Amino acid sequence: MGFIYDYVNHTYTCPNGKQLIYKTTRRDGYQEYRTTKANCATCLFLAQCTSSQNKQKTVFRHIWQLYLDKIEQNRLTTWGKITYKRRKETIERLFGTAKEHHNLRYTHENGRDKMHMKLGLTFACLNMKKLAKIMANRDRGKAGIFNFWMIFKVIGYQKAQIA
Repeated sequence: MGFIYDYVNHTYTCPNGKQLIYKTTRRDGYQEYRTTKANCATCLFLAQCTSSQNKQKTVFRHIWQLYLDKIEQNRLTTWGKITYKRRKETIERLFGTAKEHHNLRYTHENGRDKMHMKLGLTFACLNMKKLAKIMANRDRGKAGIFNFWMIFKVIGYQKAQIA
């Protein structure tokens, strides 16, 4: 069923023309909109809208949904389609490399914090590798080791030891 969101009043309108009013925001970022039981009790669309035993429709909307909708509209434009194709050359390639060569296909870590640490270190290393290649292509005439030293200097390391 098509529930229409009203951006001005921040309410949903059901197919019968009744409003779903904001009730609460959950911890995971979803806002909850509900009808009143009185509105749904005599509604002809009740069986199509909900199978809830309390005869009340609830709709969830994420707090960032407006921006997600704008991004989706942008992606469907000509410029968005061209840019989205470049994604596989830049971003998806990085994830593929991490998955194949840095053991991200499976994890041996237990717990969310350890996995965050592993991901952070892996992608930091991949970004440094990418930065080294960019700098090497920019300064083709200079020695490669000099570019690598410059990376550590930019990051803020005073001393980097190459073993």
